[in-house]
Formats: sequence, structure tokens, C-alpha cells
Amino acid sequence: MKENKMISRKIVSASISSSIFAVLLGLIMPNPFGDNPSSITDYLYAFTLSTPIYLMYSFPVILTYGVLASIISDKLSQFFAKKMKDDQIETILSGILHVLFGLILLFYSLGASILFFVTDRILLSKNKEYKSLQAIKSFAFPFGVWLVFVGIVYIEHIVTK
Repeated sequence: MKENKMISRKIVSASISSSIFAVLLGLIMPNPFGDNPSSITDYLYAFTLSTPIYLMYSFPVILTYGVLASIISDKLSQFFAKKMKDDQIETILSGILHVLFGLILLFYSLGASILFFVTDRILLSKNKEYKSLQAIKSFAFPFGVWLVFVGIVYIEHIVTK
């Protein structure tokens, strides 16, 4: 039963961190295939256009690979912390393993893995039990972020016509 709650917490972490990751990536790289925006208006338009695209690609990867890698990282760090009889090293080992798993796509996945790790540790520190229904409900967060940005792009498209 404890494993199910950990998986639920990891899914909630994935929902939150993937949404934040997409927004941050949109802010840092608003136009990944073209020139840098020349004005604040172009920058904001590129940001609102790229963020839902980043979210569509990053969320499934963070949900699958990120959750799996995080579970493996936590389980390995718990195992080594027990063997070493040092509970404080668990967080450090888990963080190191998250970073190692995050090096798969260098900049992109490293940022996502660190963000996932921090989000998961914040949720863990709250000592709240996350159930399966809460994990499913957490999918509303990335969907809501996606909907807001697509809505902004749609409204901008209508207004400028």
C-alpha cells in the first residue's frame, strides 16, 4: 500500500513539474526553431505559442520516464541509506541519481529532473498521503495550463484578424 502512495505522489509531482517546466522552457526559449523575437510583443506571442507545445511533448515523457526514474532513484537511495545506516544520505543519493537520470537529454531533461526532484521533495515534506484519485485529478493541472495558453493564442489570433 505504501508503494501505491509513493507512485501517486510521483504522478502528482510529474503533473506539477511538467507544467512548470513547459512554462519555464517557453520563457527561456520562446522560439526554438527561429530567430530571437525582436520585440516584447513578438516574445510574448512566441512564449504563449511554444508553451503548450512544450507541455504536449514534455508531460508524457516526465510522466513515464520521470516517474519511473524517480522511483528507481528513491528505492536505490533508500537501499543504500539502510545499508550505510545513515538516513540523511538518502536525500543526497536520490538527488544525485535524479541528476544522473536527467542527463539523458542534457539541458532539457536535466532541468526537468531537478524540477521533478524538488517538487517531489516538497510534496514529501508535507507528510500528506496521496491517493490514486488525487494522482488522476492532478492531470487537470497540466491540462489547465495547456488550455490557458491555447486559449490565449486563440484569442490573440481572433483579435489580430
